[in-house]
Amino acid sequence: MSVTDDQAPATKLVGAVSNAVSILRSLAQASEPAGVAAIARNTNVSVSTCFNILRTLASERLVDFDPIDKSYRIGPGVLEFSVPLLGVNQVDLIRPELQRLSDRHNSLICLWQITESERVLLVDRVSAGKTIRVDMSFGSRLPAYVGAVGRCYAALADLDRKELKKRFDTVQWQSPPTFEAYLEDVERAKSNGFAFDFGQLFIGLEIAAAIVTDSTGKTRLGISGINIAGQLQRRDVERLAVDLRDSADWISETLFGVSKGVRQAGRRAAGAEPAPPSRRP
Repeated sequence: MSVTDDQAPATKLVGAVSNAVSILRSLAQASEPAGVAAIARNTNVSVSTCFNILRTLASERLVDFDPIDKSYRIGPGVLEFSVPLLGVNQVDLIRPELQRLSDRHNSLICLWQITESERVLLVDRVSAGKTIRVDMSFGSRLPAYVGAVGRCYAALADLDRKELKKRFDTVQWQSPPTFEAYLEDVERAKSNGFAFDFGQLFIGLEIAAAIVTDSTGKTRLGISGINIAGQLQRRDVERLAVDLRDSADWISETLFGVSKGVRQAGRRAAGAEPAPPSRRP
């Protein structure tokens, strides 16, 4: 006995999923962030249900929450689903995350491409809306082992002391650290997943950075947050560094298929407890 379309059982839809999709579509079509009440009104979802769904979506980075304005906007996590279908530049896909970092930490956020010749090339940057701010030109090139990005790069390169010293001796700094201080920073970067440069690469600038890797462990991109010295309190610079590391983990996973757990396990193996940043010369 066959069943016709008219006789087939009705498809049962999951209301929570339908509501979540409606909320995502509403945010994707919005021209500006919106609060819970406005989103609930636009989607015909109750405020309490809307709040719980938004909180869940935010935990998955599908929406971005602004704790100051208490508003939501579409998040960079949606790129995870669209990347396989899009033939676009990776930089374009990463830019919303750079903007989020810049807005949240009121910092210049730079994206660096790491080349085969061990150079870092500035391929994108997003600047916070400060009256007085630092900036860098597109296409700027630096040696891969210099600065905060360089410390992270050296941590993943896993060179022995002698080889690392050779590379350290070839790079120029405005206020050079000693090799011993540099080596300590590299060891911290192995366990922390981020590094700092306090006025050594460029006098008067404070930099935090992290590295994006691919599935083979190869370094692909660097992300740095740059501020004029003293503009952020130390705890805020450290929060920036942690956020940069988490973003690098997410980009590694989304664009290059690297398990976040694998990256975290590598850091745990390098050192059980994150060490505080050094200000030694």
